[in-house]
Amino acid sequence: MIRKQAVPMLTPLAIAVLALLEEGPMHPYEMYQVLLHRHEDELVKIKPGSLYHTVARLAEQELVVAEGTDRAGNRPERTIYRIKSAGREALRARVAELLRQPVNEYPIFPVALAEAHNLPVDDVVALVRERVTWIESRIAELDALRGMVSARQVPRRFWIEIDYVRAVQAAEVAWLHGFIAELTSGELAWEDFCPDTGERSAQPAATMGSDWAAALTDEDIAAVRRGGAR
Repeated sequence: MIRKQAVPMLTPLAIAVLALLEEGPMHPYEMYQVLLHRHEDELVKIKPGSLYHTVARLAEQELVVAEGTDRAGNRPERTIYRIKSAGREALRARVAELLRQPVNEYPIFPVALAEAHNLPVDDVVALVRERVTWIESRIAELDALRGMVSARQVPRRFWIEIDYVRAVQAAEVAWLHGFIAELTSGELAWEDFCPDTGERSAQPAATMGSDWAAALTDEDIAAVRRGGAR
């Protein structure tokens, strides 16, 4: 059973590096190549400079240790790192923490949704349809990737994130289709904009408009956190 404990603050890239070193010692350039080969850049932002900095930081934290060098041809020597027991414990604890409790990652799309009322409804519909097309193509890629790894009998525990990402994107597409239907039917009221100037035909309502959240009291917030119970 995973127990709660003080968990070192590991970035997504640090998690990826420790997970690689759990498989075996590597030098940073090899880590970079393996991460790209496995398409881990779909999950983690990977740049050579950032990766080298992350490895150095993990070494400072005594989670990994340099244990030798490697030379290929005329290339410079490269330092090989291995994970320490403290690094293994930190990796497991951090993964457990992230599995246990959601973290607000501040994705940018909800920001765009929150400010979509600044655009004419026809523009919003067209733009969201473009987004749906893009996501559906991404889902098709994930389906193809899933078929490949499944056919090669790669144990599913190593690519379970593909199923998760696909499920999340399919849910977003379903929601966006409903959003488009509300907009095109007029069920979701929208502001009018002058087609010539692009200005709003009327000023936003002074109450319960873009500042609706400002009207919430401390009691309201407490009720929300209780799931709506008063």
